[in-house]
Amino acid sequence: MVKYLLNKIGYALLTLFGVVTVIFFLFTVLPGDPAEMMLDQNKNSEQIAIVKKKYGFDKPVSTQYLYYLNDLSPISFHSTHPDDYTYLTEGKYNALQLFTVSNTTIVLKTPYLRESFQKNGKKVTAVIGETLPNTIILAFFAITIAIIIGIILGIVSALNKNTWLDRTIAIFSTLGMSLPSFFAAILFAWVFGFLLHKYTHLNMTGSLYEVDDFGEGVYIQWKNLILPAIVLGIRPLGVVIQLMRNSLLEVTSQDYIRTARAKGLSEIRIIRKHALKNALNPVVTTISGWFASMLAGAVFVEYIFGWNGLGKEIVEALNNLDLPVIMGAVLVIATTFIIINILVDFIYAWLDPRVRLE
Repeated sequence: MVKYLLNKIGYALLTLFGVVTVIFFLFTVLPGDPAEMMLDQNKNSEQIAIVKKKYGFDKPVSTQYLYYLNDLSPISFHSTHPDDYTYLTEGKYNALQLFTVSNTTIVLKTPYLRESFQKNGKKVTAVIGETLPNTIILAFFAITIAIIIGIILGIVSALNKNTWLDRTIAIFSTLGMSLPSFFAAILFAWVFGFLLHKYTHLNMTGSLYEVDDFGEGVYIQWKNLILPAIVLGIRPLGVVIQLMRNSLLEVTSQDYIRTARAKGLSEIRIIRKHALKNALNPVVTTISGWFASMLAGAVFVEYIFGWNGLGKEIVEALNNLDLPVIMGAVLVIATTFIIINILVDFIYAWLDPRVRLE
């Protein structure tokens, strides 16, 4: 198990290194000068030169790439010269100094995702820290809806194979899988937030936290979570229904299920005690992938519903070419995806003893 875990961590680090390399060079070749973006209208040649020196933009691309890797690495190397980019500036790095060799200090630190171009030098970690929890809450409720309803409908569909109920559920799941999230968001916001607002009391837009009408503070508005969570959960819901149905039909055709039926056990008990756990294997794998991808897929849903999450922040950063925020958000999503994939391997092994043996 330890060897397996070390192998997974090794592959994860290689994958993350590839992601870092791709996003760095992808955004480095984009047109535009980062120093000019940061200064906006208040710029002159002297100020541009100062900003380029401060953020290392005056160095070759290869050197900038090494600086970026050094910023992200938990163990990093920093110059003792105050004019160097890697100088251990107070407030820039959250670091613990280990030791110094010649003119280089080796430190243990949290990854430094740099500063936003458009938010007056606000750290990207702070920007993500303010928005990521809202996206996680939205993704959690969306995948919960997909899991609960999807598993129930999948079981119902399998138990009523080739009936009108099975065909109706199949049509519903197919529509759910084929419906684009941005179109569903617009449709649901218009129908349930505008046309039927008198009956649903739901808003077309709104985030988890809202300011009191009298300015007396911020409060949680849970009803704003309903529409974006349903929209974000529609596509995984359709996938879970089909997977659960097909997997359960395959499991119930096995010999041990026939033996259980021959013993006179009820169909409900057979499903609950013998078939359900084995049928959940492909569903668990799919759910893990969908949950991680929801962090990225929530971009359009959050923007349309005005949900103040990481997705909406990414759209605003793209509009303003706030490259550090975009790069930091992509790294966070990629890291989350990798961690969830590692965790799901252990869940998969718990569900299926054959995986543990391998």
